[in-house]
Amino acid sequence: MATNSPSLAEAQALVAQLQAQLATRDQHIQSLELKNQKLVIELAHLKRIRFGTKSEALSVEQKQLFEDDADQDLAAITAELDETPASNDAPVSRLKPRPRAGRQPLPEHLERVEVRHEPEQCTCGQCQAKLVKIGEDVSEQLDIEPARFFVVRHIRPQYACRQCETITAAPVPPAVIDGGMATPGLLAWVAVSKYLDHLPLYRVEQIAARQQVILARSTLSEWIGRIGVALQPLADRLSEKLRQQTSLHADETPVQQLDPGKGKTKRAYLWAYRSNDLSGSPPMVVFDYQISRSGQHAAHYLQHWRGTLMVDDYSGYKALFANGVRELGCWAHARRKFFELHAAGGHPVAAEALQRIARLYAIEEQAKDQTADQRAQSRALNSQSELQSLHDWLLKLRPNVANGGGLAKAIDYTLRRWPALIHYAETGDLPIDNNPIENAIRPIAIGKKNWLFAGSERAGKRAAAIQSLFATAKLNGIEPSQWLKATLEKLPTWPNSRIDELLPLRG
Repeated sequence: MATNSPSLAEAQALVAQLQAQLATRDQHIQSLELKNQKLVIELAHLKRIRFGTKSEALSVEQKQLFEDDADQDLAAITAELDETPASNDAPVSRLKPRPRAGRQPLPEHLERVEVRHEPEQCTCGQCQAKLVKIGEDVSEQLDIEPARFFVVRHIRPQYACRQCETITAAPVPPAVIDGGMATPGLLAWVAVSKYLDHLPLYRVEQIAARQQVILARSTLSEWIGRIGVALQPLADRLSEKLRQQTSLHADETPVQQLDPGKGKTKRAYLWAYRSNDLSGSPPMVVFDYQISRSGQHAAHYLQHWRGTLMVDDYSGYKALFANGVRELGCWAHARRKFFELHAAGGHPVAAEALQRIARLYAIEEQAKDQTADQRAQSRALNSQSELQSLHDWLLKLRPNVANGGGLAKAIDYTLRRWPALIHYAETGDLPIDNNPIENAIRPIAIGKKNWLFAGSERAGKRAAAIQSLFATAKLNGIEPSQWLKATLEKLPTWPNSRIDELLPLRG
């Protein structure tokens, strides 16, 4: 009896069809796995930003959430126990008192106000004999005097010559605001409150009102506007000196600007440029406020500058590298790609990449106090071999990694930017990453939570100029408030030929 069994050709066609279906299904599964991996990485990143630490270190000791409150509660409980009277029936505690940690010595530069505490009588309370001083016990406490308003009264006696009837009096010195009621010290306090302490002017107004001093916001705004005009030449000169450096850091951060016509805000950008700490020159940072993230702003600011520029992979800088500027890659950004993958689920390959990159940073840490020539030798001897090993490892690893996944993206980013990433190790005076400029931008990002937006493009540029001077002062170990007060006192009569002497740069 004949059977209707399939022919060989039909069987082969069926097998081919099943194989095709399996291949399609495998591709679909792989696509879903990559998509899932991407979502896991993004979720871990968002969780870390929202709830966790911003540090990318593999192991870091940080205070847990609310630990400050826990310390405060512990101190309060201890104080309550100390104040609780012991009953007669209560057992005597045999616990030793908790040892107190030694406190840090108070800063030597602070003014010392001595308060002497003499005994009530100069005779012995036991035998009435005269007391003799054999020494003294000295302890110090830290005190503060909050912002104290006072009036400086300027008195200029007028003298007349009886013979020629000429009247003589001391001239009124020129000031940043002629005829204004604010001294340079008050102007400096308002500017520091706004741009360093990130206090909106209405809060400055409230602080003054607590001492029954009326400082209307309109008056404070006028002062800030005039201070900005007075300091603009200094900011321009600082920018000129920065562009005299042969290597720079660059980055940008978004800020909000009021858009009055639409009744809402629009996005603007604060471009930041910083000197290289390894160059040996005083550190400088300049902020450039622009209304967009277009690369033309960086090209305009650095249009005549030629040197080495440390940046991330933002395409806005690419035109500079095609026009004579040498690109320097940031290892912190390359590391971040692997860290995101590792933070999402402890990826073993990402962990090894992080360990390899950590060795590069360990070499830099050992050479941080060396000269440029010594650092160049250290990098040639140690860093370049580590870099070559890392490069070979990534090249060998990449063919076995599926496209589109987090690991593939991290490897591709590093290999694509490899010439820029290894350039630092070919020298002794170029940095390994762009962290210095990110640290300079961080206070601006914190301040955005308070002042929320710039009221206009002019206000943004004014803020950028003043922030540049304040940030540079801090980098040079100069107290910004004292520097600004002294500068505002000198500016009205200071010759432009000596403007460099007013810049907040260490000698």
